[in-house]
Amino acid sequence: MSLSLIGIIFVQAFFINNTLKNEGKQFTSDVKRSLISVSRGIEDKELLSYDRLYKEVVKNGRTPDTTEIRQLLIYDSFDEETNQTIRFRNAISEESFKVPALFFDIGTDSISISRFTNKSETKVYERSAIDGKINLNPIRKFTDYSTLDDISRLHYKMGYHKVYKNYPVYKRISNEEVSELLESQFAISGINTAFEYAIYDKDLSTKIRSENFELNPESTIGIPVFMDTENKSDYSLYVDFPERRKYLLSSILGMIVLSIIFTSIIILAYSSAIYQLIRQRQISQIKTDFINNMTHEFKTPIATINLALDSIKNPKIINDNEKVMRYLRMIKDENKRMHAQVENVLRISKLEKNELNISKERVKLHDLVEDAITHVELIVEDRKGYVKTHLNADKSSVLANETHFTNVIVNILDNAIKYSDNAPKIDVYTENIGTNILLKVSDQGNGMSKQVQKRVFEKFYREHTGNVHNVKGHGLGLAYVKRIVDDHQGHISVESEKGKGSTFIIKLPLIS
Repeated sequence: MSLSLIGIIFVQAFFINNTLKNEGKQFTSDVKRSLISVSRGIEDKELLSYDRLYKEVVKNGRTPDTTEIRQLLIYDSFDEETNQTIRFRNAISEESFKVPALFFDIGTDSISISRFTNKSETKVYERSAIDGKINLNPIRKFTDYSTLDDISRLHYKMGYHKVYKNYPVYKRISNEEVSELLESQFAISGINTAFEYAIYDKDLSTKIRSENFELNPESTIGIPVFMDTENKSDYSLYVDFPERRKYLLSSILGMIVLSIIFTSIIILAYSSAIYQLIRQRQISQIKTDFINNMTHEFKTPIATINLALDSIKNPKIINDNEKVMRYLRMIKDENKRMHAQVENVLRISKLEKNELNISKERVKLHDLVEDAITHVELIVEDRKGYVKTHLNADKSSVLANETHFTNVIVNILDNAIKYSDNAPKIDVYTENIGTNILLKVSDQGNGMSKQVQKRVFEKFYREHTGNVHNVKGHGLGLAYVKRIVDDHQGHISVESEKGKGSTFIIKLPLIS
Protein backbone atom coordinates (compact mmCIF):
# COMPACT_ATOMS: atom_id res chain seq x y z
CA MET A 1 0.00 0.00 0.00
CA SER A 2 2.82 2.39 0.86
CA LEU A 3 4.68 1.67 -2.40
CA SER A 4 1.45 2.12 -4.39
CA LEU A 5 0.74 5.44 -2.67
CA ILE A 6 4.31 6.67 -3.30
CA GLY A 7 3.96 5.51 -6.92
CA ILE A 8 0.69 7.46 -7.34
CA ILE A 9 2.31 10.60 -5.92
CA PHE A 10 5.32 10.28 -8.25
CA VAL A 11 3.10 9.63 -11.28
CA GLN A 12 1.03 12.74 -10.43
CA ALA A 13 4.19 14.82 -9.97
CA PHE A 14 5.65 13.48 -13.24
CA PHE A 15 2.41 14.20 -15.13
CA ILE A 16 2.13 17.74 -13.74
CA ASN A 17 5.81 18.42 -14.49
CA ASN A 18 5.42 17.20 -18.08
CA THR A 19 2.27 19.26 -18.51
CA LEU A 20 4.14 22.32 -17.22
CA LYS A 21 6.99 21.67 -19.68
CA ASN A 22 4.51 21.31 -22.57
CA GLU A 23 2.78 24.52 -21.52
CA GLY A 24 6.19 26.21 -21.48
CA LYS A 25 6.98 24.98 -24.99
CA GLN A 26 3.57 26.09 -26.26
CA PHE A 27 4.04 29.47 -24.56
CA THR A 28 7.46 29.92 -26.22
CA SER A 29 6.01 28.93 -29.60
CA ASP A 30 3.13 31.42 -29.23
CA VAL A 31 5.55 34.18 -28.22
CA LYS A 32 7.82 33.51 -31.20
CA ARG A 33 4.88 33.60 -33.61
CA SER A 34 3.76 36.86 -32.04
CA LEU A 35 7.28 38.32 -32.33
CA ILE A 36 7.46 37.35 -36.02
CA SER A 37 4.22 39.27 -36.55
CA VAL A 38 5.61 42.22 -34.58
CA SER A 39 8.82 42.16 -36.65
CA ARG A 40 6.77 42.27 -39.84
CA GLY A 41 4.65 45.03 -38.35
CA ILE A 42 7.74 47.12 -37.57
CA GLU A 43 9.07 46.72 -41.11
CA ASP A 44 5.64 47.40 -42.65
CA LYS A 45 5.34 50.52 -40.53
CA GLU A 46 8.74 51.70 -41.74
CA LEU A 47 7.89 51.06 -45.40
CA LEU A 48 4.47 52.67 -45.15
CA SER A 49 5.97 56.07 -45.95
CA TYR A 50 7.57 54.65 -49.10
CA ASP A 51 4.23 53.25 -50.25
CA ARG A 52 2.61 56.65 -49.93
CA LEU A 53 5.50 58.30 -51.77
CA TYR A 54 5.62 55.73 -54.55
CA LYS A 55 1.88 55.83 -55.17
CA GLU A 56 2.00 59.62 -55.32
CA VAL A 57 4.71 59.50 -58.00
CA VAL A 58 2.87 56.92 -60.10
CA LYS A 59 -0.49 58.66 -59.71
CA ASN A 60 0.76 62.11 -60.80
CA GLY A 61 2.54 60.79 -63.89
CA ARG A 62 5.63 62.87 -63.23
CA THR A 63 8.31 63.16 -65.89
CA PRO A 64 11.35 61.13 -64.91
CA ASP A 65 14.57 62.96 -64.17
CA THR A 66 16.61 60.28 -65.92
CA THR A 67 15.75 57.29 -68.07
CA GLU A 68 18.08 54.38 -68.62
CA ILE A 69 17.75 51.20 -70.62
CA ARG A 70 18.61 48.42 -68.19
CA GLN A 71 18.02 45.53 -70.61
CA LEU A 72 17.61 45.20 -74.39
CA LEU A 73 16.79 42.12 -76.47
CA ILE A 74 16.55 42.00 -80.30
CA TYR A 75 15.62 38.84 -82.20
CA ASP A 76 15.18 38.33 -86.00
CA SER A 77 13.57 35.40 -87.81
CA PHE A 78 12.92 34.67 -91.57
CA ASP A 79 9.84 32.91 -92.95
CA GLU A 80 10.70 31.32 -96.39
CA GLU A 81 7.07 30.63 -97.29
CA THR A 82 5.95 34.27 -96.93
CA ASN A 83 9.34 35.74 -97.73
CA GLN A 84 9.04 37.94 -94.60
CA THR A 85 11.46 38.90 -91.81
CA ILE A 86 10.09 39.21 -88.24
CA ARG A 87 12.03 41.33 -85.74
CA PHE A 88 11.18 41.11 -81.99
CA ARG A 89 12.58 43.80 -79.68
CA ASN A 90 12.14 43.86 -75.87
CA ALA A 91 13.57 46.59 -73.56
CA ILE A 92 13.38 47.29 -69.83
CA SER A 93 13.92 50.94 -68.96
CA GLU A 94 14.51 52.48 -65.50
CA GLU A 95 12.94 55.86 -64.85
CA SER A 96 14.37 57.70 -61.82
CA PHE A 97 12.48 60.35 -59.86
CA LYS A 98 14.06 62.67 -57.29
CA VAL A 99 11.46 63.06 -54.50
CA PRO A 100 11.81 65.33 -51.44
CA ALA A 101 12.26 63.27 -48.21
CA LEU A 102 9.13 64.66 -46.56
CA PHE A 103 8.14 61.41 -44.92
CA PHE A 104 11.64 60.34 -43.84
CA ASP A 105 14.00 61.50 -41.14
CA ILE A 106 17.25 60.16 -42.50
CA GLY A 107 19.20 63.39 -42.95
CA THR A 108 18.91 63.66 -46.75
CA ASP A 109 17.14 66.22 -48.95
CA SER A 110 15.65 63.80 -51.42
CA ILE A 111 15.18 60.14 -52.20
CA SER A 112 15.54 58.51 -55.58
CA ILE A 113 12.56 56.34 -56.56
CA SER A 114 12.84 54.14 -59.59
CA ARG A 115 10.06 52.83 -61.81
CA PHE A 116 10.80 50.03 -64.23
CA THR A 117 8.90 49.83 -67.53
CA ASN A 118 8.83 46.97 -70.02
CA LYS A 119 8.39 47.78 -73.76
CA SER A 120 8.03 44.96 -76.26
CA GLU A 121 7.79 45.57 -80.02
CA THR A 122 7.25 43.20 -82.96
CA LYS A 123 7.80 44.38 -86.61
CA VAL A 124 7.25 42.42 -89.82
CA TYR A 125 9.42 43.36 -92.85
CA GLU A 126 8.96 42.19 -96.43
CA ARG A 127 12.12 40.85 -98.21
CA SER A 128 12.62 41.51 -101.98
CA ALA A 129 12.43 38.33 -104.03
CA ILE A 130 14.93 39.70 -106.58
CA ASP A 131 17.91 40.87 -104.52
CA GLY A 132 16.86 39.64 -101.01
CA LYS A 133 16.99 43.13 -99.50
CA ILE A 134 14.62 44.06 -96.62
CA ASN A 135 12.15 46.86 -97.09
CA LEU A 136 12.88 49.55 -94.44
CA ASN A 137 9.20 50.21 -93.75
CA PRO A 138 7.54 47.41 -91.81
CA ILE A 139 4.28 46.06 -93.15
CA ARG A 140 2.99 45.24 -89.60
CA LYS A 141 3.91 46.58 -86.16
CA PHE A 142 2.85 45.41 -82.65
CA THR A 143 3.83 47.37 -79.49
CA ASP A 144 3.10 46.58 -75.79
CA TYR A 145 3.92 48.67 -72.67
CA SER A 146 3.75 47.43 -69.02
CA THR A 147 4.91 48.86 -65.69
CA LEU A 148 6.96 46.43 -63.56
CA ASP A 149 5.78 47.53 -60.07
CA ASP A 150 7.17 44.53 -58.25
CA ILE A 151 10.65 45.09 -59.64
CA SER A 152 10.44 48.78 -58.81
CA ARG A 153 9.36 48.01 -55.26
CA LEU A 154 12.15 45.48 -54.77
CA HIS A 155 14.70 47.90 -56.19
CA TYR A 156 13.51 50.61 -53.84
CA LYS A 157 13.62 48.32 -50.82
CA MET A 158 17.20 47.36 -51.60
CA GLY A 159 18.22 50.98 -51.69
CA TYR A 160 16.11 51.81 -48.66
CA HIS A 161 17.71 49.08 -46.54
CA LYS A 162 21.16 50.28 -47.56
CA VAL A 163 20.33 53.82 -46.40
CA TYR A 164 18.92 52.68 -43.03
CA LYS A 165 21.46 49.97 -42.28
CA ASN A 166 23.71 52.19 -40.13
CA TYR A 167 21.00 54.59 -38.99
CA PRO A 168 20.16 54.77 -35.20
CA VAL A 169 17.31 52.44 -34.36
CA TYR A 170 15.55 54.93 -32.05
CA LYS A 171 14.95 57.15 -35.12
CA ARG A 172 13.44 54.26 -37.02
CA ILE A 173 10.85 53.32 -34.38
CA SER A 174 9.78 54.55 -30.91
CA ASN A 175 9.27 52.78 -27.57
CA GLU A 176 5.54 53.50 -27.72
CA GLU A 177 5.19 51.89 -31.13
CA VAL A 178 7.05 48.74 -30.09
CA SER A 179 5.03 48.46 -26.86
CA GLU A 180 1.71 48.89 -28.69
CA LEU A 181 2.62 46.31 -31.32
CA LEU A 182 3.68 43.78 -28.66
CA GLU A 183 0.58 44.33 -26.51
CA SER A 184 -1.72 44.02 -29.50
CA GLN A 185 -0.11 40.85 -30.83
CA PHE A 186 0.12 39.17 -27.38
CA ALA A 187 -3.58 39.92 -26.82
CA ILE A 188 -4.42 38.22 -30.13
CA SER A 189 -2.32 35.18 -29.12
CA GLY A 190 -3.99 35.01 -25.68
CA ILE A 191 -0.80 35.84 -23.73
CA ASN A 192 -2.04 37.88 -20.79
CA THR A 193 0.96 38.46 -18.56
CA ALA A 194 3.40 41.30 -17.89
CA PHE A 195 6.42 41.55 -20.19
CA GLU A 196 9.60 43.58 -20.63
CA TYR A 197 11.23 44.23 -24.03
CA ALA A 198 14.39 45.64 -25.61
CA ILE A 199 15.99 45.95 -29.05
CA TYR A 200 19.70 45.06 -29.13
CA ASP A 201 22.22 46.09 -31.75
CA LYS A 202 24.29 42.92 -31.86
CA ASP A 203 25.18 42.52 -28.15
CA LEU A 204 24.61 46.13 -27.14
CA SER A 205 21.40 47.53 -25.68
CA THR A 206 19.70 50.43 -27.50
CA LYS A 207 17.36 53.17 -26.32
CA ILE A 208 14.38 51.11 -27.43
CA ARG A 209 13.71 49.16 -24.22
CA SER A 210 11.38 49.03 -21.22
CA GLU A 211 12.57 50.22 -17.82
CA ASN A 212 12.92 46.86 -16.04
CA PHE A 213 14.20 44.70 -18.89
CA GLU A 214 16.99 42.24 -18.05
CA LEU A 215 18.53 39.92 -20.63
CA ASN A 216 18.20 36.41 -19.20
CA PRO A 217 19.42 33.74 -21.66
CA GLU A 218 17.22 31.07 -20.02
CA SER A 219 13.90 32.92 -20.17
CA THR A 220 14.33 35.73 -22.73
CA ILE A 221 12.93 35.10 -26.22
CA GLY A 222 14.33 37.03 -29.19
CA ILE A 223 13.90 37.42 -32.94
CA PRO A 224 15.76 39.50 -35.62
CA VAL A 225 14.14 42.76 -36.78
CA PHE A 226 14.88 45.23 -39.61
CA MET A 227 16.13 42.41 -41.85
CA ASP A 228 17.64 43.29 -45.24
CA THR A 229 16.88 41.67 -48.60
CA GLU A 230 19.19 38.79 -47.65
CA ASN A 231 17.24 38.22 -44.41
CA LYS A 232 20.16 39.38 -42.28
CA SER A 233 20.08 41.95 -39.49
CA ASP A 234 22.22 43.30 -36.66
CA TYR A 235 19.12 44.12 -34.60
CA SER A 236 17.20 41.71 -32.36
CA LEU A 237 13.96 42.25 -30.46
CA TYR A 238 14.01 40.51 -27.04
CA VAL A 239 11.04 39.95 -24.75
CA ASP A 240 11.23 38.69 -21.15
CA PHE A 241 8.30 37.61 -18.94
CA PRO A 242 9.10 38.19 -15.21
CA GLU A 243 6.03 36.23 -14.08
CA ARG A 244 6.33 33.49 -16.69
CA ARG A 245 6.39 30.56 -14.23
CA LYS A 246 3.46 31.98 -12.26
CA TYR A 247 1.52 32.45 -15.52
CA LEU A 248 2.26 28.89 -16.66
CA LEU A 249 1.26 27.49 -13.26
CA SER A 250 -2.01 29.46 -13.38
CA SER A 251 -2.85 27.80 -16.70
CA ILE A 252 -2.80 24.35 -15.05
CA LEU A 253 -3.79 25.53 -11.57
CA GLY A 254 -7.16 23.77 -11.69
CA MET A 255 -5.55 20.44 -12.52
CA ILE A 256 -2.88 20.91 -9.82
CA VAL A 257 -5.49 21.78 -7.17
CA LEU A 258 -7.67 18.78 -8.05
CA SER A 259 -4.61 16.52 -8.08
CA ILE A 260 -3.52 17.80 -4.65
CA ILE A 261 -7.05 17.44 -3.23
CA PHE A 262 -7.56 13.88 -4.46
CA THR A 263 -4.02 12.84 -3.51
CA SER A 264 -4.51 14.40 -0.05
CA ILE A 265 -7.76 12.48 0.38
CA ILE A 266 -5.95 9.24 -0.50
CA ILE A 267 -3.11 10.10 1.91
CA LEU A 268 -5.56 10.97 4.70
CA ALA A 269 -7.56 7.79 4.13
CA TYR A 270 -4.38 5.75 4.01
CA SER A 271 -2.98 7.44 7.14
CA SER A 272 -6.28 6.90 8.92
CA ALA A 273 -6.24 3.22 7.98
CA ILE A 274 -2.66 2.82 9.22
CA TYR A 275 -3.48 4.73 12.41
CA GLN A 276 -6.53 2.54 13.04
CA LEU A 277 -4.47 -0.61 12.48
CA ILE A 278 -1.81 0.59 14.93
CA ARG A 279 -4.48 1.81 17.36
CA GLN A 280 -6.36 -1.50 17.21
CA ARG A 281 -3.12 -3.34 17.84
CA GLN A 282 -2.40 -1.14 20.85
CA ILE A 283 -5.95 -1.57 22.15
CA SER A 284 -5.66 -5.32 21.68
CA GLN A 285 -2.42 -5.32 23.68
CA ILE A 286 -3.93 -3.06 26.36
CA LYS A 287 -7.00 -5.28 26.67
CA THR A 288 -4.77 -8.35 26.91
CA ASP A 289 -2.82 -6.69 29.72
CA PHE A 290 -6.09 -5.62 31.35
CA ILE A 291 -7.45 -9.18 31.30
CA ASN A 292 -4.16 -10.52 32.67
CA ASN A 293 -4.22 -7.95 35.49
CA MET A 294 -7.89 -8.53 36.27
CA THR A 295 -7.33 -12.27 36.26
CA HIS A 296 -4.41 -11.84 38.62
CA GLU A 297 -6.38 -9.54 40.91
CA PHE A 298 -9.40 -11.87 41.01
CA LYS A 299 -7.26 -14.95 41.62
CA THR A 300 -6.02 -13.68 44.97
CA PRO A 301 -9.44 -12.93 46.56
CA ILE A 302 -10.93 -16.13 45.09
CA ALA A 303 -8.05 -18.17 46.50
CA THR A 304 -8.44 -16.41 49.86
CA ILE A 305 -12.20 -17.11 49.90
CA ASN A 306 -11.61 -20.80 49.01
CA LEU A 307 -9.01 -21.15 51.75
CA ALA A 308 -11.32 -19.46 54.28
CA LEU A 309 -14.19 -21.78 53.31
CA ASP A 310 -11.96 -24.85 53.55
CA SER A 311 -10.80 -23.69 56.99
CA ILE A 312 -14.39 -23.18 58.20
CA LYS A 313 -15.21 -26.74 57.07
CA ASN A 314 -12.42 -28.04 59.31
CA PRO A 315 -14.07 -29.72 62.37
CA LYS A 316 -11.48 -28.18 64.65
CA ILE A 317 -12.34 -24.64 63.54
CA ILE A 318 -16.07 -24.81 62.86
CA ASN A 319 -16.75 -24.88 66.59
CA ASP A 320 -14.38 -21.95 67.21
CA ASN A 321 -16.67 -18.94 66.83
CA GLU A 322 -13.84 -16.42 66.94
CA LYS A 323 -11.96 -18.06 64.05
CA VAL A 324 -15.14 -18.62 62.06
CA MET A 325 -16.03 -14.93 62.39
CA ARG A 326 -12.49 -14.00 61.35
CA TYR A 327 -12.72 -16.13 58.19
CA LEU A 328 -16.19 -14.76 57.45
CA ARG A 329 -14.83 -11.22 57.67
CA MET A 330 -12.03 -12.20 55.28
CA ILE A 331 -14.59 -13.63 52.84
CA LYS A 332 -16.67 -10.46 53.10
CA ASP A 333 -13.63 -8.19 52.60
CA GLU A 334 -12.43 -10.14 49.57
CA ASN A 335 -15.96 -10.15 48.17
CA LYS A 336 -16.17 -6.37 48.62
CA ARG A 337 -12.83 -6.03 46.89
CA MET A 338 -14.04 -8.00 43.83
CA HIS A 339 -17.29 -6.05 43.87
CA ALA A 340 -15.31 -2.78 43.89
CA GLN A 341 -13.34 -3.98 40.85
CA VAL A 342 -16.54 -4.75 38.92
CA GLU A 343 -18.12 -1.45 39.99
CA ASN A 344 -15.07 0.45 38.79
CA VAL A 345 -15.34 -1.16 35.34
CA LEU A 346 -19.10 -0.46 35.20
CA ARG A 347 -18.56 3.12 36.34
CA ILE A 348 -16.12 3.78 33.48
CA SER A 349 -18.51 2.15 31.01
CA LYS A 350 -21.33 4.44 32.20
CA LEU A 351 -19.05 7.46 31.94
CA GLU A 352 -18.23 6.55 28.33
CA LYS A 353 -21.96 6.38 27.54
CA ASN A 354 -22.72 9.53 29.57
CA GLU A 355 -25.15 7.51 31.66
CA LEU A 356 -23.55 8.24 35.03
CA ASN A 357 -25.65 10.74 36.94
CA ILE A 358 -23.35 13.17 38.73
CA SER A 359 -25.22 15.72 40.81
CA LYS A 360 -23.12 18.61 42.15
CA GLU A 361 -23.41 20.84 45.15
CA ARG A 362 -21.34 23.43 47.00
CA VAL A 363 -18.53 21.71 48.93
CA LYS A 364 -15.23 22.67 50.51
CA LEU A 365 -12.35 21.10 48.63
CA HIS A 366 -10.29 21.03 51.86
CA ASP A 367 -13.00 18.86 53.48
CA LEU A 368 -12.85 16.41 50.55
CA VAL A 369 -9.05 16.23 50.87
CA GLU A 370 -9.23 15.49 54.59
CA ASP A 371 -11.90 12.84 53.99
CA ALA A 372 -9.88 11.16 51.21
CA ILE A 373 -6.75 11.02 53.39
CA THR A 374 -8.68 9.06 56.09
CA HIS A 375 -9.27 6.29 53.50
CA VAL A 376 -5.56 5.69 52.98
CA GLU A 377 -3.85 6.82 56.20
CA LEU A 378 -3.85 3.35 57.77
CA ILE A 379 -2.12 1.85 54.71
CA VAL A 380 0.43 4.67 54.72
CA GLU A 381 1.14 4.25 58.43
CA ASP A 382 1.48 0.47 57.96
CA ARG A 383 4.22 1.14 55.38
CA LYS A 384 5.96 3.65 57.67
CA GLY A 385 5.15 6.59 55.40
CA TYR A 386 3.25 9.85 55.75
CA VAL A 387 0.67 12.16 54.09
CA LYS A 388 1.24 15.83 54.87
CA THR A 389 -1.22 18.61 53.96
CA HIS A 390 -0.32 22.17 52.98
CA LEU A 391 -3.76 23.70 52.51
CA ASN A 392 -2.75 27.29 51.70
CA ALA A 393 -5.80 28.26 49.65
CA ASP A 394 -7.91 30.96 51.34
CA LYS A 395 -10.97 29.99 49.27
CA SER A 396 -11.84 26.34 48.60
CA SER A 397 -15.56 26.33 47.76
CA VAL A 398 -16.24 24.41 44.53
CA LEU A 399 -19.25 22.92 42.75
CA ALA A 400 -18.66 19.17 42.92
CA ASN A 401 -20.10 15.73 43.64
CA GLU A 402 -18.81 14.80 47.07
CA THR A 403 -18.63 11.03 46.50
CA HIS A 404 -17.07 11.06 43.04
CA PHE A 405 -14.56 13.80 43.79
CA THR A 406 -13.50 12.09 47.00
CA ASN A 407 -12.89 8.97 44.89
CA VAL A 408 -10.78 11.11 42.53
CA ILE A 409 -8.46 12.19 45.35
CA VAL A 410 -8.40 8.65 46.80
CA ASN A 411 -7.37 7.23 43.42
CA ILE A 412 -4.50 9.69 43.12
CA LEU A 413 -3.35 8.99 46.71
CA ASP A 414 -3.67 5.23 46.09
CA ASN A 415 -1.45 5.52 42.99
CA ALA A 416 1.15 7.46 44.99
CA ILE A 417 1.20 4.63 47.56
CA LYS A 418 1.26 1.76 45.05
CA TYR A 419 4.07 3.26 42.95
CA SER A 420 6.39 3.93 45.90
CA ASP A 421 8.74 1.02 46.47
CA ASN A 422 9.93 2.51 49.74
CA ALA A 423 7.83 4.17 52.45
CA PRO A 424 5.30 6.44 50.71
CA LYS A 425 5.96 10.14 51.28
CA ILE A 426 3.06 12.25 50.06
CA ASP A 427 2.46 16.00 50.24
CA VAL A 428 -0.89 17.61 49.39
CA TYR A 429 -0.99 21.33 48.47
CA THR A 430 -3.75 23.78 47.66
CA GLU A 431 -3.48 27.38 46.45
CA ASN A 432 -5.64 30.01 44.79
CA ILE A 433 -4.80 31.15 41.25
CA GLY A 434 -7.18 33.88 40.15
CA THR A 435 -10.71 32.42 40.13
CA ASN A 436 -9.40 28.84 40.36
CA ILE A 437 -8.03 26.55 43.04
CA LEU A 438 -5.08 24.23 42.43
CA LEU A 439 -4.80 20.84 44.16
CA LYS A 440 -1.35 19.23 43.97
CA VAL A 441 -0.55 15.71 45.14
CA SER A 442 3.21 15.08 45.16
CA ASP A 443 5.01 11.84 45.97
CA GLN A 444 8.62 10.67 46.04
CA GLY A 445 7.93 7.34 44.38
CA ASN A 446 9.04 5.66 41.16
CA GLY A 447 7.91 8.43 38.77
CA MET A 448 7.25 7.85 35.08
CA SER A 449 8.76 8.55 31.69
CA LYS A 450 7.58 11.26 29.27
CA GLN A 451 5.97 8.61 27.06
CA VAL A 452 3.96 7.21 29.98
CA GLN A 453 2.89 10.72 31.06
CA LYS A 454 1.26 11.27 27.64
CA ARG A 455 -0.92 8.14 27.98
CA VAL A 456 -1.40 7.77 31.73
CA PHE A 457 -5.02 9.01 31.59
CA GLU A 458 -6.05 6.58 28.82
CA LYS A 459 -8.52 3.84 29.62
CA PHE A 460 -6.92 0.42 30.30
CA TYR A 461 -3.43 1.86 29.93
CA ARG A 462 -0.75 0.76 32.36
CA GLU A 463 2.99 1.09 32.14
CA HIS A 464 4.23 -2.10 30.55
CA THR A 465 6.09 -4.31 33.03
CA GLY A 466 5.93 -7.62 31.17
CA ASN A 467 4.55 -10.47 33.27
CA VAL A 468 5.52 -8.82 36.56
CA HIS A 469 2.42 -7.92 38.61
CA ASN A 470 4.15 -6.21 41.49
CA VAL A 471 1.59 -3.36 41.35
CA LYS A 472 -2.07 -4.28 41.34
CA GLY A 473 -4.47 -2.39 39.08
CA HIS A 474 -6.36 -2.47 35.85
CA GLY A 475 -5.64 0.84 34.17
CA LEU A 476 -9.02 2.38 34.97
CA GLY A 477 -8.30 4.55 38.01
CA LEU A 478 -6.74 7.55 36.28
CA ALA A 479 -9.12 7.28 33.31
CA TYR A 480 -11.98 7.60 35.82
CA VAL A 481 -10.18 10.52 37.52
CA LYS A 482 -9.83 12.44 34.23
CA ARG A 483 -13.48 11.88 33.24
CA ILE A 484 -14.74 13.14 36.62
CA VAL A 485 -12.42 16.18 36.60
CA ASP A 486 -13.49 17.03 33.02
CA ASP A 487 -17.15 16.70 34.07
CA HIS A 488 -16.45 19.29 36.81
CA GLN A 489 -15.08 21.75 34.18
CA GLY A 490 -11.64 21.20 35.64
CA HIS A 491 -8.24 20.19 34.25
CA ILE A 492 -5.77 17.54 35.39
CA SER A 493 -2.12 17.15 34.42
CA VAL A 494 0.95 15.35 35.68
CA GLU A 495 4.59 16.32 36.12
CA SER A 496 7.01 13.49 36.69
CA GLU A 497 10.58 12.29 36.37
CA LYS A 498 11.63 8.68 36.39
CA GLY A 499 12.96 7.68 39.83
CA LYS A 500 12.10 11.05 41.43
CA GLY A 501 8.34 10.89 41.95
CA SER A 502 5.26 12.48 40.41
CA THR A 503 2.98 15.47 40.98
CA PHE A 504 -0.67 15.40 39.92
CA ILE A 505 -2.21 18.88 39.47
CA ILE A 506 -5.98 19.49 39.43
CA LYS A 507 -7.38 22.92 38.60
CA LEU A 508 -11.03 23.64 39.50
CA PRO A 509 -13.12 26.82 39.17
CA LEU A 510 -14.08 28.46 42.49
CA ILE A 511 -17.64 29.51 43.30
CA SER A 512 -18.46 32.61 45.31
